[in-house]
Amino acid sequence: MLSRKQAERFGLEQRTHLGRAALAELAPRKFDPMAVLREACRGHVARLVPEKFKRMKASPFAFFRGAVEIMAADLGAAKHTGIEVQLCGDAHLKNFGFFAGPAAEIVLDINDFDQTQRGPWEWDVKRMATSIVLAGRTAHSSNAQSRQAALTFLEEYCAWIRRFAETPSIEVARHHATRDMSNRAMRAALGQAERAGPLANLSKLARRSGRRRYRLAHKPGLMWNVTGDERRAVWDALPKYRQTLLPEHRFFFDRYQPADVGFKVVGTGSVGTRDYVVLLFGRDQRDPLFLQIKEEPPSAYAPYYRDRTSPQQQGERVVQGQRTMQTVSDPLLGWCSAGGRDFLVRQLNDHKASLEPESLKPGQLAEYGRVCAELLAKGHARFGDPAALSAYLGRSGKAARALLQFADKYAGQTEKDLQTFKKALKKGFAAAVVKGLR
Repeated sequence: MLSRKQAERFGLEQRTHLGRAALAELAPRKFDPMAVLREACRGHVARLVPEKFKRMKASPFAFFRGAVEIMAADLGAAKHTGIEVQLCGDAHLKNFGFFAGPAAEIVLDINDFDQTQRGPWEWDVKRMATSIVLAGRTAHSSNAQSRQAALTFLEEYCAWIRRFAETPSIEVARHHATRDMSNRAMRAALGQAERAGPLANLSKLARRSGRRRYRLAHKPGLMWNVTGDERRAVWDALPKYRQTLLPEHRFFFDRYQPADVGFKVVGTGSVGTRDYVVLLFGRDQRDPLFLQIKEEPPSAYAPYYRDRTSPQQQGERVVQGQRTMQTVSDPLLGWCSAGGRDFLVRQLNDHKASLEPESLKPGQLAEYGRVCAELLAKGHARFGDPAALSAYLGRSGKAARALLQFADKYAGQTEKDLQTFKKALKKGFAAAVVKGLR
């Protein structure tokens, strides 16, 4: 571990490795983005690929959410600062929000870590700033308003890193983000999170069958029953998952017995991967528990940055990254393997909610950007060295302005990629990808 002076010296030295003005640069492409998308679908459920592409073509922001592999390739092709943190990996506005903590409190934090691994801090910040620009444009804010919201995020991120650099490490580890709930959009999301408990999920996701027992509801295109060998594989994975829990959480899990298994289509980027829902009950039918067993391929950043500390088991990789970046995490967070694939296990929709960024007005977008800046800086400071990063960033605002230039350019690149994607779909791209999976 570096001393404060050593960390600050390292941060300043990295400016000679990559100057702050260079953070604005977008590396020339030497790859076909459609080929990257095709490769990203390898191993996916073939029948779900058209649904994934349908969701992605809805807007530039939706395409951005579903195409993290393209941005990873762009970032990986460029020089980086060499200042390492635990990456969220898919830092965009929809991946921040509310969820239930161990003490049933509603927590505000980053809540998606499928792409997490260690890597250069700016990769997360560039992706997050670009998502703000795209969300603003999708919501029909002016380009100036969208850029201003992104700049607010960037300036706040830098300010929080400077603050965490002066904060005792134990206080950084305990840091909770709190916000004034007078903001209408934040208040609505919090209300949604408060209502989204296990009993609410039971009425939404299950139906009564014979003898007043519940079974997961079949919803065409969204959720269906799992049977045969696939069902047994999920069932058999539960004892392996149990061993990844802390002892006191195993005791809690042991109070529940599985009742049904379903397959659920979720998100945008994750559509096509295997995502199971297990319905369990405790003492009676009024005591439900929903577990999500979510397939985890390797991080999109793995080909471009080697993380020597990352576990080989991809579900464990996600759990490790999540626990590193979050102040508190789901007590039933764990992992397992089934059918030669790795899975993350967590509670499904346990008081979970997020804002719809494409519907935010300019002022709301900027305010939410402030929230995300604090959370992302906290996540980076928990594993990384905020003193080194603070020294690199400085106080002049030069880094924030350069990162804004990158975000504006990459938002434009994403809009061009979406047009290329739509043209490819018209020429049978989806059918070709599906054919390659069979």
